[in-house]
Amino acid sequence: MFGLPSLSDLNIGATLPVTLLVFGACVLLVVDLFVPRDRKRVTALLTCAGIGLSLLLSLLSLGGVIELGNGDDAFTGMFRADALTEAINVATLMVALLGVLVAYDYLERTGMQRGEYYILLLFSAAGAMLMGAANNLVIVFIALELLSIPLYILSGFRRPEAASEESAMKYFLLGAFSSGFLIYGIALIYGATGTLDLQGVWDAARSIEADASTARFLGMIGAGLVLVGLGFKVAAVPFHMWTPDVYQGAPTPVVAYMSVAAKVGGFGALVRVFGMGLTGFIEGDVPAFWQDTVWIIAVLTMILGNVVAIVQGNLKRLLAYSTIAHAGYILIAVAAAASPGLADEATQSVVIYLLAYVFTNAGAFAVITAIERNDGSNTDMDALPGLAARHPWLAAAMTVFMLSLTGIPLTAGFIGKWYVFKVALQADLIAAAIVGVLTSAISAYYYLRVVWKMYFEEGPGEATVQPTLAWGIGAAAIGTLVLGVVPYILSAMARSITLAFGG
Repeated sequence: MFGLPSLSDLNIGATLPVTLLVFGACVLLVVDLFVPRDRKRVTALLTCAGIGLSLLLSLLSLGGVIELGNGDDAFTGMFRADALTEAINVATLMVALLGVLVAYDYLERTGMQRGEYYILLLFSAAGAMLMGAANNLVIVFIALELLSIPLYILSGFRRPEAASEESAMKYFLLGAFSSGFLIYGIALIYGATGTLDLQGVWDAARSIEADASTARFLGMIGAGLVLVGLGFKVAAVPFHMWTPDVYQGAPTPVVAYMSVAAKVGGFGALVRVFGMGLTGFIEGDVPAFWQDTVWIIAVLTMILGNVVAIVQGNLKRLLAYSTIAHAGYILIAVAAAASPGLADEATQSVVIYLLAYVFTNAGAFAVITAIERNDGSNTDMDALPGLAARHPWLAAAMTVFMLSLTGIPLTAGFIGKWYVFKVALQADLIAAAIVGVLTSAISAYYYLRVVWKMYFEEGPGEATVQPTLAWGIGAAAIGTLVLGVVPYILSAMARSITLAFGG
């Protein structure tokens, strides 16, 4: 007879950061109906309050100050409430908070101030958080859709502008197509292992690998299709084609949030599925079969992203290819998780890189938001000359972000790359590490070109820096420097991350 799960089985307390965020979004959906259009500051403040509460709970839980729930599993084992979940929560909620700060003044001055922006952002953040907490392949798929569907809508938020609507349509069509690959891959993994739980997948994979069963080939195909679906979300080559067009056409504050949140959720799911469930295919001292595929994709992603970025004349397209390149760096750590005994350290490297990336990339797009005109123009490289003369602190912040993206010491970006290359060498992925270092040197050309134009070329240096946007840029710049100067903060947040099995 069918029995309902008990409150102990649900363990809702362990899921408080994400459940409170979803509950707040549902309440805000109703409350916003009664907020006049000229007073949407109320909606924005309530959004920040909800994000702040969830962020505080996640930080306290990650630091061991409080214990949420009565165990690691929730929702009858489909939700994993461990240190990795809390770290993904922290990264997602920080970029969501920055997303609100960057967007508010922009929406006001462009006449797009609508309450649904903040509600969609909350639901999308909840999807990213669930992707990092998924302990079941079905949850991975549901969370991916919860993350993606609001982003499709937000990409077209400048309606009826053609470029924005085109970016939303491209993102939606290609995203739906990639979701088909993901669900088919999940079905094949279920066919090979007989389960959708990651613990069950790991157990079954060990026996499949030991027996050299034909189910191994079914699992290989399924893993490849899952990699396609999640590779699209993190913009890895060759699933990256949507990124430049969507980033250029979508509203810049949306891109500031999307460029980070999608990667946080995507890589959270990747380390769950591959670093946990599919590490069951490790046999003895032999890495899992999927390692070679992932590190080759990482190499191709780093090369294409950095080389093509050199010739870009639009700042949003330049940073779009930059995000593709950074997906390649993080994929090196994902590949390292396939090596025996390195799953935990590889996951920690992924988390450290993502936490550093939150401030750096969101801050860079926030500066572009400041120089962008109300009609969406003035985002080319020609908009940079004179910025240092007219807005020195804005140029200084952009310089910090560019140096961090390059990987210069004393910035958060350097710390992220240090940990990624370190675990790559431990996993004997020497070729991938070498390519990573060389492409980082190549990236210095186009990142420092931005700095050169701001400081050494004359121009109007137009920018509109309103208070809330200034707070967002300032917070991102401070975060980038603090995490680079005091790297212990990042390592301390990631040190407690251990995978539930297969480490």
